[in-house]
Amino acid sequence: MSLRVMTPGLFTTIQDLGRTGLRHTGLAAGGAMDEYALRIGNLLVGNPEGAAGLEMTLTGAELLAGADMLVAVCGAYMSPHVDGEEVPTWRPLWLARGARLRLGRAVIGCRGYVTVAGGITVPTALGGRGTDVRAAIGGIAGRALTPGDTLPAYGAAGSPWASAWAAALAAQARAAGRSWAAPPWWVPPAAYGGGDAPGGIVLRAMPGRESGQFSAAAREAFYREPYRVAPASDRMGCRLGGPMLERTSRAELLSHGVAPGVVQVPPGGQPIVLTADCQTTGGYPCIAHVASADLPLLAQAKPGDYVRFQPVTLAEAQELDRLAELSIRHVAIGLQGRLP
Repeated sequence: MSLRVMTPGLFTTIQDLGRTGLRHTGLAAGGAMDEYALRIGNLLVGNPEGAAGLEMTLTGAELLAGADMLVAVCGAYMSPHVDGEEVPTWRPLWLARGARLRLGRAVIGCRGYVTVAGGITVPTALGGRGTDVRAAIGGIAGRALTPGDTLPAYGAAGSPWASAWAAALAAQARAAGRSWAAPPWWVPPAAYGGGDAPGGIVLRAMPGRESGQFSAAAREAFYREPYRVAPASDRMGCRLGGPMLERTSRAELLSHGVAPGVVQVPPGGQPIVLTADCQTTGGYPCIAHVASADLPLLAQAKPGDYVRFQPVTLAEAQELDRLAELSIRHVAIGLQGRLP
């Protein structure tokens, strides 16, 4: 059973929740930019939350179902269609063998996700299936997908819950003479979009280790003024344009460990927020660190969107992370009680 890539979109890769415990070797953790969308998508098709799925950037792919299968489309809204009919998102979606799932341009957000019951079962590499393009490992030959790629996918539901929904939706689709079916309910997504308005996407952030090396005016401007996402942004870092941040110290920094969420300020004074594929060490000063709970929002910020920073304490950021995890646990529990 498989999914065949007819057109890959702008930049589509296989991603899971990343490779943990290897940053000390210089290998980036990687994984889905928007972990929330991938985790919810996997829950919607009965998978473990870390199963591999597809991440699409700005423009989606067209996929051919090689068998009857249960999928879910989450993340950025990319106007998904099956055989020319618009289909809903953030819920299980049954596809008949030969159905074509097409995702278009991201209307809201930046990155869309497709998960498949049973997961996309490419071989593991250093403990993960996700694609690291810079290291050329994971996914299919460590690269973005291309036309004609065949993605191994079980297609069949991997849990009793998913099997029950697959059977019910298949019967519904056949009765309606369609190649797809979906339930009327859905999982409300985290707040995406709004980045094209001056208010922008609000990212809560803690002071960074070198925040004291910036002028008081720079620290105030960082939290007061909007920044705009630059076209050069990618899975390694989100480059921002806005007020120049003046560093008062001229001392050279030794390279030190960095992680997704770190806000570095190069000599030009324009901040860069490190993201999933970021390097493991860096020598630029860190003015702030975005709370982990808000990294999915950053993942959905596309070039031209506005971003604002809101100060929080470490304790507040930890509580945000706890509440984000609790919300996913509520979804997981709620889904188990929702049977056809």
